Amino acid sequence: MQPAVEFRNISKAFGPVQANADVSFTVAKGSIHGVIGENGAGKSTLMSILYGYYHADSGQLLIDGQARSIRNSQEAIALGIGMVHQHFMLVENMTVLDNVMLGAEGGFKLAARRPAVEAKLRAICSRYRLDVDPLATVADLSVGAQQRVEILKQIYRSADILILDEPTAVLTAQETASLFDILRLFKEQGKTIILITHKLQEIMDITDQVTVLRAGRVSGAVATGATSKEQLANMMVGRPIEGNLPREPFAPGAPVLKVSHLQLKDANGVQLLADIDLSVRAGEIVAIAGVSGNGQSELMEILAGMRLPSSGQVELAGKPLPFGRRANADGLPATFRKLGIGHVPEDRLRDGVIKDFSVMQNTVFGYQDRVKNRWGLLDFDAIARRCAHLLQAFDVRPNNPHLRIGLLSGGNQQKVVIAREVSAQPTLMLVGQPTRGVDIGTIESIHTQLLRLRDEGVAILLVSVELEEVRALADRIVVMSGGRITGELEIDAFDTTRIGLLMGGMHKS
Repeated sequence: MQPAVEFRNISKAFGPVQANADVSFTVAKGSIHGVIGENGAGKSTLMSILYGYYHADSGQLLIDGQARSIRNSQEAIALGIGMVHQHFMLVENMTVLDNVMLGAEGGFKLAARRPAVEAKLRAICSRYRLDVDPLATVADLSVGAQQRVEILKQIYRSADILILDEPTAVLTAQETASLFDILRLFKEQGKTIILITHKLQEIMDITDQVTVLRAGRVSGAVATGATSKEQLANMMVGRPIEGNLPREPFAPGAPVLKVSHLQLKDANGVQLLADIDLSVRAGEIVAIAGVSGNGQSELMEILAGMRLPSSGQVELAGKPLPFGRRANADGLPATFRKLGIGHVPEDRLRDGVIKDFSVMQNTVFGYQDRVKNRWGLLDFDAIARRCAHLLQAFDVRPNNPHLRIGLLSGGNQQKVVIAREVSAQPTLMLVGQPTRGVDIGTIESIHTQLLRLRDEGVAILLVSVELEEVRALADRIVVMSGGRITGELEIDAFDTTRIGLLMGGMHKS
């Protein structure tokens, strides 16, 4: 088939870091082409070159057979290239219609054009089954619907080549299935799709071809039908991936966390959590399964001290957590950390790191009182030694403590957050979506660290929307729906159908 995009010996470096090195491959017109690789393998950099955010140091880019030098995203759009980013580029307090028109106004008299644009958007939604109301406010839409808005923007701008960067990282299984139906329809219409993802099953399910990057170079390019998940994983990380990680026999100790009759209402009186009762013992991983938005995030925020419950009690090692105002002098999160609660938040960019600060600074945030000298000042030599040890132990790439953490890939940012929390030697570890948006090699590394903590006697409360992750890590599973616990089962009784019904609100008997 005729190539829609051709990369010829593309190289790009950021100082001493070689992001892409002599990358060459083609994307066939009217196909769905997967691009996979470890975090930091150069996938996003390569797509940013295609979309005009970055300029290659050397090499050639061909669009529809013609050599192009794309200097900015406007030129990419003019060539029919659209990109849907992992973190959506939407103004939440504006309508879908306004978001689509933003940057493509076409003149000063916007009001006169709105009816025509709205009619065109409704026609696009109908043709591609996008199911979006142009007059809805973006903040009121689900994550899946916001992603459809991003796709709608690209189709409105006549994109024939659509780049999707980790499009399913925050989607439910149902939303992912809906997205893939849309992508298949795009393919039928002759559009070309480049899909960046870490999820190998998605590659097998929807792509025609797949290119694998490792350390900035192409390590393999195959037809999807002629490969397997195991072969792709090997090309990604250069070694086989362990399916069943080693773990000690289950031997739980005394209860560490006990939650009793926990309730939470928002400012409008809406019940977000109702009668939550659960416990976690030392040396046990309890996983909370459920579709995002069913109270898991609010529960974790309460346990981390980020939010106050409306009523109920939480005990840590037999003592009530101090939710009263007096305990809030230094901030409840700081108080809870001192009590031995570690927290890996669900949204690392919002709650886990400060992206404009260095990697080294991010390794001590929240624990800076532990690295002071005898005069009460920060001991920068100790911080540097500690950081060097963590970067080595957790295989953070690149191993550069002075690099701004916002320049690291998502998986390496996650490694820094987990390294920081693990190094604090918590009694209870709260872990939210630990492998969201990270590659298969990093998933193995993170799972190994969590199982090691469990074997050392740490109590772990895990929230994950990935049932395979729950199966791999949990000793016991709690299912939530609508702010309530709908069921609980031991890992030996793992049953996808039963869990799915509980996630859908079928309460325990």
